[in-house]
Amino acid sequence: MQAPTRYYAFKPLNVGRILVWGLFALLLLVSPRVFTSGLSITMLSQMGIAIIACLSYNMLLGQGGMLSFGHAVYTGLGSYMAIHALNAAGGGTWPIPVSLIPLVGGVAGLGFAALLGYVTTRKSGTTFAMITLGMAELVFAMSLMFSEFFGGEAGVSANRVVGQPFFGITFAPAVQVYYLIAAYTFVAVAAMFAFTGTPLGRMLNAVRDNPERVEFIGYNPQRVRYMAFIIAGFFAGISGGLAALNFEIVTAEVVGAGRSGAYLLFTFLGGATFFFGPILGAVLMVLAFVLLSEFTKAWLLYLGLIFLFMVMYAPGGIASLIMMNLRVAKFGKLGRLWVSYMGLGGTALVALAGAGAMVEMVYHQQLNAALGPELHFLGATLNATSRNSWFGSFLVLATGVALFELVRRQFSRDWSEIQEEIEKETQRKDAL
Repeated sequence: MQAPTRYYAFKPLNVGRILVWGLFALLLLVSPRVFTSGLSITMLSQMGIAIIACLSYNMLLGQGGMLSFGHAVYTGLGSYMAIHALNAAGGGTWPIPVSLIPLVGGVAGLGFAALLGYVTTRKSGTTFAMITLGMAELVFAMSLMFSEFFGGEAGVSANRVVGQPFFGITFAPAVQVYYLIAAYTFVAVAAMFAFTGTPLGRMLNAVRDNPERVEFIGYNPQRVRYMAFIIAGFFAGISGGLAALNFEIVTAEVVGAGRSGAYLLFTFLGGATFFFGPILGAVLMVLAFVLLSEFTKAWLLYLGLIFLFMVMYAPGGIASLIMMNLRVAKFGKLGRLWVSYMGLGGTALVALAGAGAMVEMVYHQQLNAALGPELHFLGATLNATSRNSWFGSFLVLATGVALFELVRRQFSRDWSEIQEEIEKETQRKDAL
C-alpha cells in the first residue's frame, strides 16, 4: 500500500506585525540616546516597569473581566522578595546575578497569586472585586505589623552593585539599569501578547463574555480565571522586581490601595479592550506622577476629572479613539475632520485654561495663603482675592465651553456622515 503524500502549507509572514515589534524594540534601544538627562532615564525606566504592571493587570480586567482592587499586592510582594534576594546576593549567602533578581520577584508574584488567587477567583464580578480589596487591605496591614520582613515605615533598602562587573556592566549607572528593564519589558510584552492567542487566553475571553456557556461546553470558569490570575501575578512580580532594582528601596506604599488604584485608573484610560491600551496608560501614569505632580498641587483633581470625562465620553479609553480614527483613515476620510479636531483642541484648551486658573486660585488660598494673594499660571499673574481674576477666569471658561459646544455639534454631524458613508461602502464591497 502506497503511503499517502504529505503536503506542507506555509503561512505568509505578517509583515505588519514584524514591523510593529521591530519599531517597539528600536524605540526601547534609542530612547536613552534621545532623552539623555538623568530625569529622562529615570522616567523611561519607570515607564518600562509600569508597562509590565499595567499589561499584567489588563490580563485580569480587559481579557478576563476581573475587576481587581488589589493588583499592587503582587507587584509589591514581588518587590519585597526581590529586594531581600538582592541583599542576600550582596551578603554572599545567595549567589545569584543581579540581572536575574526580577525573576525572583516574578516567582514570588506567581506564588502569592497561586495562594491568594485560589480564594479570590472562586467568585466573579462585584464579589471578586470586594475580595481583592479585602486581600489588599490585609496585606497592607501586615506590612506595618511585620517589620522584620517589610522593614516598617522605613522599608527595606539594598545596593544593586553586587559582585564583579560582567563586561563592564555593574548596574551602577542608571542607563545600564534602563537597558535591563527594557530587555525584560520587551520579553514580557511579547509573552503577554502571545498569551492572548493561546487556548487559555481565548478561553479567558470566553469566560469574560459568557461564563455560563463556557461551563456548558465542559470548561471550569473558576479554573480558567485562577490560571490567568497566576500568570498575571508572575508578570506583576517581575514588574515589582524591576522596581526594586531601579529604586533600591521598597516601602509599604508599594502594596497600598493607592498603587492598585493607579493600575486600574491608567489601564482604563489607556484602553482595557485593546492590547496596546495599557501601554499608553502606563506612559501616562509616569508622566502624571513625575511631571504633572511637579507643576501643580491640584494634579490629583485634574487626573480625577480626566478619568470622569473619559468614562462618560470615551469608555474605551485612548486606544479606542485611536482605532476609530484609524478606521476613518483607512477609508480616506480623515482629512475631512482635521479642521474640527483643531477646533475641538483649541476651544478645549481655552476652557481648560479658565477652569485651571480657578482651581489654582482655590488651591493657592487653601495651601499658600501665607505667600500672598498673587500666583503665576500659564504666564499670567492672578490674584486669588481679586474679583477681576475670578471674573476673567470664569469668562475664559464660559467662552471656551460655548465655542467647544458649537464645534462639537459640527463635528458630530461630520462624524455621523462619515460613518454612514463608510457603512454604505462596506455593504457595497460585501455585496460584490
